[in-house]
This record gives sequence, C-alpha cells and structure tokens, in this order.
Amino acid sequence: MLRSIQQEWFSNVRGDLLAGSVVALALIPEAIAFSIIAGVDPKVGLYASFCIAVVIAFVGG
Repeated sequence: MLRSIQQEWFSNVRGDLLAGSVVALALIPEAIAFSIIAGVDPKVGLYASFCIAVVIAFVGG
C-alpha cells in the first residue's frame, strides 16, 4: 500500500516541480493583466491567483 502511494505520488518529482514553476511564472503576467482590465490593483489579482492555486493544489485539479 505504502509502496504504491509512494510510486504514484513521488515517481516524477523533477518533472512536477518544473511544471509547477512554469505555470507559476506564466500566471504572474496573466494575473496582472486581468486585474488591470478589471480595474483593480494588480496586487489583488496576484493574491487571488495565488489563493486559487493553493486551493487547487490541495483539493486537486
């Protein structure tokens, strides 16, 4: 049981970290642009996108 969970969750740590970094870096300009279009402070867009990313990471995408 533990071996199958370990193999399923931690089999590709390097790829998962690289994918997460790329998505996080691509999310920054997108969040700033959408917040400017919406007429709010860019910090609000960054905070909102970070919170949503954290919730999705824990709940599952």
